[in-house]
Amino acid sequence: MADQQPVDRQPWWRDAVIYQIYPRSWSDSDGDGLGDLPGITARLAHVAALGADAIWISPFYTSPQNDAGYDVADYRDIDPRFGTLADADALVERAHELGLRVLFDLVPNHSSSEHPWFQAALAAPPGSPERARYVFREGRGESGELPPNNWESNFGGPAWTRVTEADGRPGQWYLHLFDATQPDFDWSNPEVADEMESVIRFWLDRGVDGFRIDVAHGLVKVPGLPDVPHDAAALRTERTGALPMWDQPGVHDIYRRWRSVTDSYAVPGADADRILCGEAWVWPTQALADYVRPDELHQTFNFGFLTTPWIAAELRAEIAASLMAVAEVGAPQTWVLSNHDVVRHASRLGYDPVPGALHMGGIGPDDPQPDAEAGLRRARAATTVMLALPGSAYLYQGEELGLPEATELPDEVRQCPHWLRSGGTDLGRDGCRVPVPWEADAPSYGFGPNDNAWLPQPAAYGDLAVDRQDGVAGSTLELYRTLLRVRRDLRLGVGDLTWLDLGEDVLAFEIGTPGDDSVRVVANLGDAPVPLLEGEVLVASAVIDGGRLPVDAAAWIR
Repeated sequence: MADQQPVDRQPWWRDAVIYQIYPRSWSDSDGDGLGDLPGITARLAHVAALGADAIWISPFYTSPQNDAGYDVADYRDIDPRFGTLADADALVERAHELGLRVLFDLVPNHSSSEHPWFQAALAAPPGSPERARYVFREGRGESGELPPNNWESNFGGPAWTRVTEADGRPGQWYLHLFDATQPDFDWSNPEVADEMESVIRFWLDRGVDGFRIDVAHGLVKVPGLPDVPHDAAALRTERTGALPMWDQPGVHDIYRRWRSVTDSYAVPGADADRILCGEAWVWPTQALADYVRPDELHQTFNFGFLTTPWIAAELRAEIAASLMAVAEVGAPQTWVLSNHDVVRHASRLGYDPVPGALHMGGIGPDDPQPDAEAGLRRARAATTVMLALPGSAYLYQGEELGLPEATELPDEVRQCPHWLRSGGTDLGRDGCRVPVPWEADAPSYGFGPNDNAWLPQPAAYGDLAVDRQDGVAGSTLELYRTLLRVRRDLRLGVGDLTWLDLGEDVLAFEIGTPGDDSVRVVANLGDAPVPLLEGEVLVASAVIDGGRLPVDAAAWIR
């Protein structure tokens, strides 16, 4: 494959492995129970040793924390609970010293209700320039007592809240696709677009290497804000853009503008691209590929892959469709298995696989519990498959330790808006956000100097702590380190995939690499061991005995 040598000069982000840090739960330097920026900086060497290329850090901006920082009150400053601007600068500098690029989270769909703009909107009258920055509308009904339309919040309940005007009368309603403390911006207002570009430039000027974009498919709404059709569930499954608040054509104009901004920061002759990665829960696959056309975003998370059950035929179909969709626009695919919004895949895969479905909701102590052993076995195999696929990949903090979901959190500690707004019927996302264990015998397993962690850690986390796995052959931590090292050495992320037929329950493909080499990837999703292909086993997710690949295991073979 000597004719493919130019791939070695492709931009860094096309095959990067990016590690997500959730600040609240990474490392607490001051003992207040919350992780913070100095804590992140102190433990960045762990990410560098893992072999990742970059980090993405969830929000730490000034915020009342009604949605764990995704309710931003000041986009240009740091919440005191996490540190200072100087701490952010020190973090970026230390990451760069370690060879890690840094992506910050950008939240452009909505602000906090405590943002100065929204406070000014509440103080101003209907029709004012201050209200025009957000989506304010008159209500329906004889006296405006009904919401402007039938939209519902993603966190439960109506997507509208009515305000009390300065004279004390019930007034207009404002839109919030998430919590009531997260009012949606009106992106048809040029002032909003100019402000967000200014925010982007502010952080790029401080050395940040890019952004993960929250709710990237939600910024633009259909003019007139029509009601959601009665068959909304079916429409969302088949085509997200059929709903008036998601995946509207206008979002692409926004990202073309942002791409021109990031491109303007590129350094000629250097691999220094600043990048944009979109969180867009969009279907079908081709609609998602539209976001990574050459003049738009660099990456979008492949949630179709994340939500595919542990069934060989379904994974094969999803991977094939995903690669074909981005190939048509000349983009790499971006794979992911876990993040701060979904059940950790070591637990999600611990249920019996069901065609067309995957356990995605929160898990509580009264729910059927996942099989921890099977879940970890499948999670290790799934990651082994993912990290061989062409494109880039994102890892979520703690998955390299095999951390399971915290499924036995008591109700009184839950803080997710899903839980609070649903009246306790939706368990929310706290189970995947529990602090990381670093040292098995330390308070809060080394998360902080005491046991004052913002969410309690399961007892099982002790045995999974970093110091219990470091240097231990066969540990999940060492598996991840090996996978990332071999992936980087062989440049698997810029390889070409060819499918292999090894049976209905075996997921198998070959990756042709730039160095005239090839690696065969085999995953056994059946119910009995299968013969392993001949060759050198570079890495395997489980012990291979007698030349046979165990159930729920995967291997790379050269």
